[in-house]
Amino acid sequence: MASAIARAQTVTSAEEAVKRALQANPEFQAARLDLDRGRARLRQAGLRPNPSLDLEHATGRWTGSPEERDLSVGVALPLELGGTRGRRIDLAQAELAALEAEVADRERRLTLEVLGAYAEALASQRELQITAEMEDLDAQTMRVTQTRVEQHDAAPLELSLLSVEVERLRARRMLAEGRWSAALIALNKAISASREEPVAAVEPLTAQSVAAGQRVMTLAAAIDAALLSRPDLRMARLNERAAEAGFQLARAQAFPGVTASLKYTSSRTSNELPKPLVPVVQQDKVLTFGVSIGLPFFNTNQGGRAEALVAIRQAQLRRESSEQLVRAEVTSAFRRVEAARAAVAVFEHGIIDRSTDNVRVVRAAYDLGEFRITDLITEQRRLLESQRDYTEALIEGYRAMIDLNAAVGAPLAGGASQP
Repeated sequence: MASAIARAQTVTSAEEAVKRALQANPEFQAARLDLDRGRARLRQAGLRPNPSLDLEHATGRWTGSPEERDLSVGVALPLELGGTRGRRIDLAQAELAALEAEVADRERRLTLEVLGAYAEALASQRELQITAEMEDLDAQTMRVTQTRVEQHDAAPLELSLLSVEVERLRARRMLAEGRWSAALIALNKAISASREEPVAAVEPLTAQSVAAGQRVMTLAAAIDAALLSRPDLRMARLNERAAEAGFQLARAQAFPGVTASLKYTSSRTSNELPKPLVPVVQQDKVLTFGVSIGLPFFNTNQGGRAEALVAIRQAQLRRESSEQLVRAEVTSAFRRVEAARAAVAVFEHGIIDRSTDNVRVVRAAYDLGEFRITDLITEQRRLLESQRDYTEALIEGYRAMIDLNAAVGAPLAGGASQP
């Protein structure tokens, strides 16, 4: 394990792992580009419609009237009535705010994923460390037992029993190494680590790691904080606001279209007179003002308004569902934190220390020949199982606090050390 750590960069904190993930994860970076798209849509929504230029030229050259010709130049400008432009801007602003909340929620979920992988690495690393320590202790006991057997102070069976235990711990350590390697691979994948800078180790998992992230709040306060700050819930509320803005835009679009126009016409005509009289050429210049108004007999955007009303109801239902989900997630994580902290306290003060003392006493007694090797093996197995259960309690507390902070919507960049 030490050689693997020496060959690669070591991430010593959950905060560093999250920071690397937010900087390197391509899916999250792609999601952030949605904000640029939203800003571009907002800019487009504020633009006014372009005017149009109309040019006309008429001539009688090809119809036997070469002196007849007309030239017209006109400009038409569509007018947006009913506050259409303002409603369009309101919709784009609401959609941009919802996108910002969505990106914040993606950050929350990516952070949760990274910290979950980090927790697995913490657990597997601690299990490997404990198993290796127990194997070292058994190797020391093996040497003592070998000496006692050679001095006919212990039966060869004791050496055989201890050899079986040493091999069992060796196999267990191999499995622990496999789990630790797999956990590191999963963590590197979660943070999108490069081959040049892989994660090689994580900080130790202790009771202090779990206790440091405790939030001093009641369940009711945690739920209130979640309802106020959860980005996915904020996104649901903003989507509801965007749906309402969409309805207002649909109403504004029901107004008839109006186009104002200005037209300049220059007309030249010729009156044919009997010869030898000279034809009379007449030239007129006219400036024309006009307004074109669409008549809303058939289309008053009925379908658009009906669709917008359905969208509002959908957004309301999704927001209500999100609120229920937030309450359930906060309550579940809060109860898990309480249970895990109570379990950790029991292991800290009532099990681990006592089991460690028991092994030390039995080992010393065995060295003096007062206990059999089976007694020592039994106590060591009991300590090892207690340590595994303790690790499970620690990691459950760690995960529960990660989930609680994610459920509340608090910044998670500090991991369990400062959720």
